[in-house]
Amino acid sequence: MQNRSNLLVRVARKQFEASGIQTFEFVAATGGILPPFSAGSHIEVHLPGGITRSYSLFNDPSEGHRYLISVLRTVTSRGGSSAMHELVNEGDVLEISAPRNHFALASDARRHLLIAGGIGVTPILCMAQRLAALQSSFDLHYCTRSVESTAFRALIAASPALGKNVSFHFDDGAPEQQLDLKALLHPEQGTHLYVCGPAGFMEAVLSTARLQGWDEAALHYEYFSAGDAMAGPGSAFDVQLASSGRVIKVDSNLTVVQALQAAGVGITVSCEQGICGACLTRVIEGIPDHRDFYLTPDEQAANDQFTPCCSRAKSARLVLDL
Repeated sequence: MQNRSNLLVRVARKQFEASGIQTFEFVAATGGILPPFSAGSHIEVHLPGGITRSYSLFNDPSEGHRYLISVLRTVTSRGGSSAMHELVNEGDVLEISAPRNHFALASDARRHLLIAGGIGVTPILCMAQRLAALQSSFDLHYCTRSVESTAFRALIAASPALGKNVSFHFDDGAPEQQLDLKALLHPEQGTHLYVCGPAGFMEAVLSTARLQGWDEAALHYEYFSAGDAMAGPGSAFDVQLASSGRVIKVDSNLTVVQALQAAGVGITVSCEQGICGACLTRVIEGIPDHRDFYLTPDEQAANDQFTPCCSRAKSARLVLDL
């Protein structure tokens, strides 16, 4: 049964984008205009087999008639990328969420520095197109393994406004074109930094920026893969539902979401890696063990919310607003 807040879309186009990458164009299943979105937005796609995954929109936000996403097929796929590549075809009708944005452009920035690694370019490209349309000052540094694995080269080359502001960096390219983070990341008043890509890539960018003295408020990032950050199950603990007082034990081999679902308590999930924030839950009492990539360091330190799909507890009990 369709969630009333979700949308039905038709796959109008599925095409090869680069090595291992497919692009999908979604249009309204019944025709017409889709809900608007802003640069940095993502949608949650409900896939065959009951899987739900989040994908960033990469097209210009002024295009109200379609949503564009690109999906990298990964060797370590948990089912999402495989389903998109193998089971989703042109003409299929899918259920998706309305666009949500947890990676928005800073409205008060005088300049925007965009850094993308691999398929993490999708929200960054959307930002670049919006900034180009607004004639705002920006630079985009796009890092990939090789020319063959670089998506959207034709789109970028076809746009003078993008092309003049985009620098490509290939792992297998000449040394002089490699990205020099220390040289690039000198903080400037009014400049905001945006980064998306593999976890290790993002940590290198963010740690360099912090060492160089960037203000945390000027750092914007969105993870699409948790990598090895969630390794280690941790100890057992209890969660208590504030609405009923019911106590549910979370064994060391279960996530909070899994323990709740086993007890008949449903909770919305999507990425299941602490990246998208779909399952974000308010914490009334107790201290969470934050293992997500969604909350900022300051938000984690407040300990008043957590992501039950991956985060655990440092205290013996968490009282949740459920």
